[in-house]
Amino acid sequence: MNENQNLILVVDDEPDLEFLIQQKFRKKISSNEYEFLFAQNGAQAFDIVNNNEMINLVLTDINMPVMDGLTFLTKINELKNRLLRSIIVSAYGDMENIRTAMNRGAYDFITKPINLRDLEITIEKSLKEIQTYKQAIKSREKLIAFQQELDIATTIQTSILPKKFPAFPNRPEFDIYAKMKTAKEVGGDLYDFFLIDKYRLGIVIGDVSGKGIAAALLMAVCRTLIKATASKGLPTDRVLYEVNNILVNESPANMFITLFYGILDTRNGSFEYSNGGHNLPCLITEFGMIEELENIGGLLLGAVSDVEYESNIIKLNKNESIFLYTDGITESFNKDDIEFEEYRLFETLKKNSKENVKEIVENVIKEVITFSDGIQPSDDMTCLSLRYLK
Repeated sequence: MNENQNLILVVDDEPDLEFLIQQKFRKKISSNEYEFLFAQNGAQAFDIVNNNEMINLVLTDINMPVMDGLTFLTKINELKNRLLRSIIVSAYGDMENIRTAMNRGAYDFITKPINLRDLEITIEKSLKEIQTYKQAIKSREKLIAFQQELDIATTIQTSILPKKFPAFPNRPEFDIYAKMKTAKEVGGDLYDFFLIDKYRLGIVIGDVSGKGIAAALLMAVCRTLIKATASKGLPTDRVLYEVNNILVNESPANMFITLFYGILDTRNGSFEYSNGGHNLPCLITEFGMIEELENIGGLLLGAVSDVEYESNIIKLNKNESIFLYTDGITESFNKDDIEFEEYRLFETLKKNSKENVKEIVENVIKEVITFSDGIQPSDDMTCLSLRYLK
């Protein structure tokens, strides 16, 4: 294998895929530009990757025997000093697995049935990014610059998000509190809240894929777009539709955003919401019960244009709360490599259901930190709590 040849591992248990790929890329294979290796499950693929340091790009299915694609992603991310990029293959609309894969380090994704032209473009884009990164890591100065970018990203994140509380001291109908605890490696969490008009309050929480200054900048752009679009007084589903179309055209091709947007009508407790691939918020009832909001689906933003989003409306009773969070909460690990997970979050919320909004947020973050027991988080932890008081 020459140094200019790209070695690509394809992991899929469908027997026809190998033939299709060999045929599609036969010219690049014959010219020694590409070489493909094939595996039928994650376990076999991990052995191949572990024993071949020349592999930089992996195309993997999620649902496979022996070891699935998500477990395989976790294992290859544990390999030290390896430059690996992963492209996930999943059914269209399988947002939960796609979001999990992106959070476990996947670089991009394509949907089944596979469009071979889309696959070619995605592979070319990924290999180009890999080559760029290889050149970057050869230079000590570029590594130092990367660290400086992380510092800048931290400043961007923490400076533009609202931090003054109480945020609306003259509004007795509701109370709100939010906090973001940044990770050592900066991600792209965002939260915001704003009055759309005299009676309606907009709230938003989101998570940009990737890290560093690019994620922080995209987070800032998304926050601005949401607020500007919401100010038109549009329904929540229409806001996500318009913002998504802008992000598809303007954001980097390999960066996406999960986003939840809701509107509280302070006159009657009506809460309208739409979801773009984000964690489902929790309703804390007046009786201290914890319920996830109904899952109405919705693709993450920045991936596909003209996606139709759905909206739902619930009625908040007096002293009921909505709790929003990013996956840095539920996907925090302890020393035994155990995740915090949703059920521990629900238990924490139930235990703190009678506390004010600030105490709910602070105690959730404190509970996660205690659970992690000194393990440095790899992702930002962001929470927002809204209580209807009228």
